[in-house]
Formats: sequence, structure tokens, C-alpha cells
Amino acid sequence: MNATVCPLDEADIKIICALQRDLPLVSAPYKQMAEDIGITEDEFLRRMQRLLDKGIIRKMGAVLRHREVGYVANVLCVWEVAEEKLAKIARRMSRHPAVSHCYDRYTAPGWPYNLYTMIHAKSRNECEKIAAELERECGVTNRVMLYTRKEWKKTSMKYFCED
Repeated sequence: MNATVCPLDEADIKIICALQRDLPLVSAPYKQMAEDIGITEDEFLRRMQRLLDKGIIRKMGAVLRHREVGYVANVLCVWEVAEEKLAKIARRMSRHPAVSHCYDRYTAPGWPYNLYTMIHAKSRNECEKIAAELERECGVTNRVMLYTRKEWKKTSMKYFCED
């Protein structure tokens, strides 16, 4: 992998730390975040855009606490997909609204599954229906469904921050 080095100064690090926290519930969240770290909103936005342009920040998005809104059935569905069809099928499965994650993995002896999808639904029965729908759409039949028993951790990585 060819990574571009982009030196970060103290303000960049503070911006990254601020962006890793919950978005302030105010009319101007970036202004509030900028004030919290001692810079102007314009500088905050300019630096944030630079970090995005350089690939230091890849994406920003909201995280839905799915269990709190009724999506209590979660299953990691693993699929055995022919390598030459993997990219096409992964793109198709990842477009399904119930799929939050879709990625390929290496196989291992006795474990032929190379495509993993995380399906969220309101019941196990609904998860089964979604997996069957994906199976029909994509023509992939060898799958295993690994249901969530307990959620142990639900946080993102924190870089440069001690909290």
C-alpha cells in the first residue's frame, strides 16, 4: 500500500479528536466544535476539508443505535462465493438496506466462506427472509448464519485521544 504522509499539527489532532466525539446537538455543530478547541469555524472547516482531501479522514457519518430503534436481530451471514464473482456479488449484497457491513475475508481449511454480510432486522425470521432474498438474487447458496448473542463493545477507534 502506498500511503501519502501528511504531517499533522496540534490543531489537526484536536480536530480529529473532536470529530470522533458525538456531534453537538446545536444549530452550528462545527462552530461549537471549533470553539471548543480554540479555533474559528472557518479554520476548522478548512482543515477538516484538507484532512478529507489528503485521505487522513476517509468518511464521516452517523451511527444509528439499531437496538434502540427496534432492530434487535443481528446476524453475520457468511457466504461461499466464487472468486471471479466476488466483487459483483459483494456490490449487490451491500446495496441491500438491511446490510450494514459487507466485506471479503480469507478462507481457511474447513471454512470456505469468503464474503461476510452483517444483517440487521427486527426478528430472526426477518433475518432468515433477508438472507434467502440475497441468496435468490445473487445465486449463492452455501451460507452460514451466525447470530449475535451479546454485544460486548459498540465504539469506534479513537486516535490521539486519551478519553
